[in-house]
Amino acid sequence: MASKVSKAEQAEPVIRMAELGARLAARKAELGLPELPRNADKNRTPSKRAPLAEIEKLGGKW
Repeated sequence: MASKVSKAEQAEPVIRMAELGARLAARKAELGLPELPRNADKNRTPSKRAPLAEIEKLGGKW
């Protein structure tokens, strides 16, 4: 017997990441929030710096 509480028919809302990002960026601009500085990379271990360097070589921005 199916649960009387569970509503399997109800669809969950779909969150589209591009739309969410655009809404968050617009809200940050509206509120006047500054861009936070990125990590200066001074305390990173060599095991963390290596993959980040490879990402940069491929044109990625971490």
